[in-house]
Amino acid sequence: MTALLEIVGARKAFGGVRAVDDCSLTVEEGSITALIGPNGSGKTTLFNLITGYLKADGGEFRFRGRDVTGSDPGRLYRQGLTRTFQQARVFPHMTVTENLVVAGGYSWRDLLVPRVLGRDRSRADVLLEEFRMTHVAELPASELSYGQRKLLEFAAVLMSEPRLVLLDEPTAGVNPVMIDTMERHIRERHAAGVTFLVVEHDMQFVMRLCDPVVVLDNGKEIFSGPPSEVQQNPLVLDAYLGT
Repeated sequence: MTALLEIVGARKAFGGVRAVDDCSLTVEEGSITALIGPNGSGKTTLFNLITGYLKADGGEFRFRGRDVTGSDPGRLYRQGLTRTFQQARVFPHMTVTENLVVAGGYSWRDLLVPRVLGRDRSRADVLLEEFRMTHVAELPASELSYGQRKLLEFAAVLMSEPRLVLLDEPTAGVNPVMIDTMERHIRERHAAGVTFLVVEHDMQFVMRLCDPVVVLDNGKEIFSGPPSEVQQNPLVLDAYLGT
């Protein structure tokens, strides 16, 4: 496999706290890579640096072989890199379908124009069927359950046909049935060629889905390898499992 995302020496401090401290990691194309670590280890901050929601204090970021250091989220989205958030971000007063169409690159004003009923509307319909949400297509997103909102956000990021999707705690706060549903969709999209980088605290979910597993502690990578090894690594046991 070849490197799809490369991070070299990323740094970010908040006051005197180094949230990301000379961190380097690689996400191979075609992988489902996990990013784990104790609370405060820098996982979400690193996500924000990768996706342009925070400006790094230093380091280099490369996507698909191109230097994207300092790129904003919109530019990265158009290049094929997108993400979800810990708390699902949807437009509550828009319908489920409208949320998907907006994610395809339209503003809410564009929804009044007939042209959105073409290719992007068709793609939205396909995703709604794939995610088994056709029955709620015309409901406001505010009427969805929390798990359904998570699924809607996941479907929305797929509207751009991304190469790399960053999932920030996709199973947090959802029931076991929804966890299984989320895992199935990740596997299906991965089989279709999408690469994933996943921040997750559910270790059972990580161990059965992700390879490799990258572990952060104090803003630095301390381990990267297969899930069979992460549970036996003494640095990981000390930092993450508290043994």
